[in-house]
Amino acid sequence: MSIRHGLLALLDQGPRYGYQLRAEFEARTGATWPLNVGQVYTTLGRLERDGLVEPAGEDGEGHLFYAVTEAGRAELRQWFDTPVPRTNPPRDELAIKLAMAVTVPGVDVPAVVQSQRRHSMKALQDYTRLKAQALTADEASGDLAWLLVLEQLIFQTEAEIRWLDHCETRLAQHAARPAPAPAPATAADRPAGRRRTRI
Repeated sequence: MSIRHGLLALLDQGPRYGYQLRAEFEARTGATWPLNVGQVYTTLGRLERDGLVEPAGEDGEGHLFYAVTEAGRAELRQWFDTPVPRTNPPRDELAIKLAMAVTVPGVDVPAVVQSQRRHSMKALQDYTRLKAQALTADEASGDLAWLLVLEQLIFQTEAEIRWLDHCETRLAQHAARPAPAPAPATAADRPAGRRRTRI
């Protein structure tokens, strides 16, 4: 998740301070990816170091505002114009868990799959309920950003459930395969001993 570019996108709409950025980021994404305010200020520090934002004064309460620079706007436009690369996919904990489960003796892999499926189905129901609420609210508030995030979560969870179904089928096929036949014994495999000779 690019917090860096998310903050640049918010600052492109006008100067803001850290807590405002955190609140707006979470509001637009439905708090799907909560931000720690420390992350916000650390990211702002890096953006300032890289010349993408600059301090823009303080208010009466001592909040330091930041504004995007022209270099920051250029980086933001490039981010919007460039597809998200899939050459280095992010680590997926579930895929790693199943890959490890099938290689560790004593793990009930079908039970791991079933447990995850139940969890994913519940998540899908929750997301679908939230989408129905968002669609009702969208008519009044026009909260398209939250609706798009919800729909991405729904599609992602549906894909995860389909993959779990596939994993279950693959496990069943693997379990049904006949065990490999033992290789026939060769002279080298026979125990050493006296040779019998014919008389």
